[in-house]
Amino acid sequence: MWAKIYETKANKPYHWTISMTAMAKQVEDFLDTSAPFDKLDSEQKLHLVKHADLIYVTADNVGELQQGAPSLFLIQSGQFSVQDSDAPLRHLSEGDYFGYSSIMEKRPFPLTVSVDSPGLVYCFDASVIEPLFDDTAIRNFFDGLRNNALQNHAISDTNSMWLYKGLSDVIEKSPVSVEENTSISAAAQLMTEQKVSSLLVTKEDKLIGIVTDRDLRSRVVAKSLDTALSVDHIMTSNPAQIMGNRTLFDALALMTERNIHHLPVIDHQSLVPLGMVTASDIIRHQRGNVLFIIGELSKAENLYELTRLSWQLPHYFSAHAKKAGDYDIAGKILSQATDIMTRKLIGFFQQDNGKAPMMFSWLVYGSQAREDQTMGSDQDNGLLLANRPTESQADYFAAMAEYVCNGLAKCGIKLCDGNIMASNPTLRLSLDEAVEEAKQWVNAPTKDAIMHFNIFLDVRCAAGDVSLFKQLQKRRAPLMQQNMFLAALARHSNEISVPLSMFQKFIYEKAKNDKRKEKDVIDLKTRAVALINNIARIYALADGILLPNTLARLDALSSSSQLSKRDAANLRDIWLFLNRLRWRHQLENKVTDNRVSVSMLSSIEKHQLKAAFKAIDRTNQAMVMKFSGGVS
Repeated sequence: MWAKIYETKANKPYHWTISMTAMAKQVEDFLDTSAPFDKLDSEQKLHLVKHADLIYVTADNVGELQQGAPSLFLIQSGQFSVQDSDAPLRHLSEGDYFGYSSIMEKRPFPLTVSVDSPGLVYCFDASVIEPLFDDTAIRNFFDGLRNNALQNHAISDTNSMWLYKGLSDVIEKSPVSVEENTSISAAAQLMTEQKVSSLLVTKEDKLIGIVTDRDLRSRVVAKSLDTALSVDHIMTSNPAQIMGNRTLFDALALMTERNIHHLPVIDHQSLVPLGMVTASDIIRHQRGNVLFIIGELSKAENLYELTRLSWQLPHYFSAHAKKAGDYDIAGKILSQATDIMTRKLIGFFQQDNGKAPMMFSWLVYGSQAREDQTMGSDQDNGLLLANRPTESQADYFAAMAEYVCNGLAKCGIKLCDGNIMASNPTLRLSLDEAVEEAKQWVNAPTKDAIMHFNIFLDVRCAAGDVSLFKQLQKRRAPLMQQNMFLAALARHSNEISVPLSMFQKFIYEKAKNDKRKEKDVIDLKTRAVALINNIARIYALADGILLPNTLARLDALSSSSQLSKRDAANLRDIWLFLNRLRWRHQLENKVTDNRVSVSMLSSIEKHQLKAAFKAIDRTNQAMVMKFSGGVS
């Protein structure tokens, strides 16, 4: 094997050769850092090394690449503009490949290469590369490059993705139900015939109660109750229930908190029962007890116990989040834990100060609303009141907000630097005031207003009266769909750019004045995850979707949405991939920031990260064009 090294002098090309030993070592070292070839066994790697050509490509000799036989090219240095398929021109640099489309599709594509900065390029003949494509991992890698979806393969190895299953996919039987006037004996007979341990009780097809085996034992047999009576005499009225568009994780969390073993599942639109999730269903799907800490938090009887348990959360995650898939659910677990802390603190306050003087909803915003908290997330919350409070009522809610916010801080959920908390009187609004505020956002969506209020568009009711919150959502939804408001949101999203240069090189953050050495870090939250959240939020608002969770929003987009199912699925995979990187960074380095060091990533993760950034940028630009006509 010989290397062809070209330079130019006085417009004349010169070349010479270097020894096989020196060249082989150089190729081997670079392949060891170049996915997917870094995973080859020693024999495969040696074969590739022996058949490698290394070319110093300049504007004078670039024609040799374009006129040769189909080959795979890997850039070691330099910057090049390449068109090697039907796809648009690409700007490439160190670590990037080109020429693979001709090999994979077994048909020649014209190759056009412009040299923006001379550099070294490895050349592998198609005959050497084709056998390697029999390896599924290698073929998937280049399939991903070709389809701009490399990150799709980054999430296929999860052991915890079952928790993201929609409940409609988990329910195995149609709902077993009876009308309220059905006799107890007929209900028991039906349960026996259907081999179920619980029964839904309905009225005009709407759920009004639930009967379990335990009810038959304790409320009928133990009390010798007449079985001719109607089943509504023994049912649990208005039972805990969950919407069918939620996930298995949500069901597990609710059942753990309420200490129940049967949970009715309801269609989120028609409110008709879809079926039942039981403890047996959970056990069948569950592969590990990831919610032990939530069960313990739910049992806390005072602030001291709650604080003591909450400070175990970081240790819990460090001990249990070991596999890549564990990071996928860590944010949901932490958000669920924060919800429970909030509800417990409100309960403690009311034990000492009495019930609230009116209906209220404790609203959570941002990462807690989206259920993607990390170890560094602070609290963002507010209070929605049924009416404008009197002075004494206002004092009650002010005291509650102060107690809960400070309590959360004691539990490790730090106070918000921007004062986005219910302890801020401007974030304790009546329903009418909140709707009026939304009108102001929509009617005057200035740059500063959008930047300030963007966080409030990801909102969820974590405690209090859910129906009050639903009223707010229903009244605000038409406002949020107005074109001018959506255009302003899109323009704001366009002010954030992914950290890639024109030639696909990472752009790193400026170093902070701290003890950590930060030479090659990227803030994945602000430079990537936030962009996906923006995209999902805007398309969801336009589609009338009120869910705050980013993945749920992408999944719920209708067929008429302007974001294609393929792009939505791609963004979902990217979001999960980025989420893994930042959780791993926090747990392994015992930090709370999102500034991930690129040098700590594997070769394939670097490729995946570049592919992710390019896909985010492409989708974000398309969104800006659709909603604001490209006007920034």
